Amino acid sequence: MEKKRRTLAEPFRIKMVEPLKITTQEHRTKVLEDCGYNPFLLHSNDVFIDLLTDSGTGAMSDQQWAGMMVGDESYAGARSWLHLESVVKELTGMPHILPTHQGRAAERILYGILGGKHKVFLSNTHFDTTRANIEFTGAWRLI
Repeated sequence: MEKKRRTLAEPFRIKMVEPLKITTQEHRTKVLEDCGYNPFLLHSNDVFIDLLTDSGTGAMSDQQWAGMMVGDESYAGARSWLHLESVVKELTGMPHILPTHQGRAAERILYGILGGKHKVFLSNTHFDTTRANIEFTGAWRLI
């Protein structure tokens, strides 16, 4: 059996860092009290580790940064869109795609189509938007 080799360095380079404010427990307690313990009302500069979101929490790769620099942001007919569309169609075999910027936007579209009165969805309600998107349609959710 081959012995697993340990490395002292991560196999990537960090391309960008952002300084974070380290706060005291007293400060964190006060801002939580001030916002009524509603994490949506916290200011981002009062958050050290963001466990509320799954978006924008990591550094981008050099390829992602490069893609932003050469991306075509035209309103219609952008080559960035045409590339995305062709790759997704090739991977999925689906004739149409509707990209969304976040999971909650995709949920809103999905439950808007599948939801409705007298329908029931099973859900772990990991995100509060899942519950809201289901109930907005008049459907019920079961935990």
